[in-house]
Amino acid sequence: MAEVVFSKVQKKFGAFTAVHGLDLNIKEGEFVALLGPSGCGKTTTLRMLAGLEFPSSGEIRIGDRVVNDLAPGERDIAMVFQSYALYPHMTVGDNMAYPLKKRGVKRAEREAAVAKTADLLQLTPLLKHKPRQLSGGQQQRVALGRALVRDPQVFLLDEPLSNLDAKLRGYMRVELVELHHRLGRTMVYVTHDQLEAMTMSDRIAVMEGGKLQQFASPAEVYAEPANRFVASFIGTPGMTLMDGELAEKNGSWTFTAPGMTLPVGPLNESAKAGPACFGVRPEHVNIGSGPVSGVVQVVEKTGHENIVIIGLEGGQRLKGRVPAPRSWAIGETVQLSFDTSFAHIFAPGTHGERLNVPVAPISTKKTNLTTVKSGT
Repeated sequence: MAEVVFSKVQKKFGAFTAVHGLDLNIKEGEFVALLGPSGCGKTTTLRMLAGLEFPSSGEIRIGDRVVNDLAPGERDIAMVFQSYALYPHMTVGDNMAYPLKKRGVKRAEREAAVAKTADLLQLTPLLKHKPRQLSGGQQQRVALGRALVRDPQVFLLDEPLSNLDAKLRGYMRVELVELHHRLGRTMVYVTHDQLEAMTMSDRIAVMEGGKLQQFASPAEVYAEPANRFVASFIGTPGMTLMDGELAEKNGSWTFTAPGMTLPVGPLNESAKAGPACFGVRPEHVNIGSGPVSGVVQVVEKTGHENIVIIGLEGGQRLKGRVPAPRSWAIGETVQLSFDTSFAHIFAPGTHGERLNVPVAPISTKKTNLTTVKSGT
């Protein structure tokens, strides 16, 4: 296994810059997800690592080698694509053995490597089958096996689960995590699905507009988003973001929006009075008591919980999460309060930085709600 390092890597296609000065250090044996919306640069980043694209500037290193100008076959990596790309006329065993055959590995060694990998992925009973005889999940395991059989330093996975149904995706997520733990290999995983990134990764690189927005553990990305974009992109349902004004008086900060004035802080040294954004996750909204009024607009019933969408004065809306069967009627007026120790203040703008200072280490933060009274 090997570390992967991007140093000020830029990729241009003509006048368009797909990746801007990327600095990223992936540790040996780490599972890292490149996460972001379509067009954010994550797939281009993976393709540069694979050798399918070459950087316009900067340096990419795998282990102790700079690989900028190396062909894919010289990088000691294996890639699993969104499409399984299995040869339909070959058996499972032959598909898995093909990369070794191309490299001139002797037949006895190929068969031993395929047998070992098939046992690891529970594919042994299927080695004589053709791809058309397999389910989607089985075909995906064969594609993984074809990558594993080479025993590379780094595995690259480009949205490998996107063609599977929801149940199979859940099953394969668990299989990939267990596989990573058994192998201990470095894995770089591209996805636009935040659930995959949050549940599988050691760290997540959140990208947008060709730039790295945050690189941290799933817990940190969720609890302490670096900026407004990360806050809005991470979370299901997403964080409520409300525009308003930040004011400071005698060392204390308040956030004001139509119908509410909330105490906030402490804030970092870059905070200043003026336009700002208040962010709060659904689990930190207390519906039923408090000084803020709203009207229930939608109730999304998911079975174990209900997501309540509430309209506020000034046209803003927020989401609250409550355990089922607790609910409210559409059009009902409710009172609200927020656990401001878990709320966020962002500078204005799409990528406005988070201004509030964490009140406690992530590992010790509580999940229960504490009502915080606020003046109007």
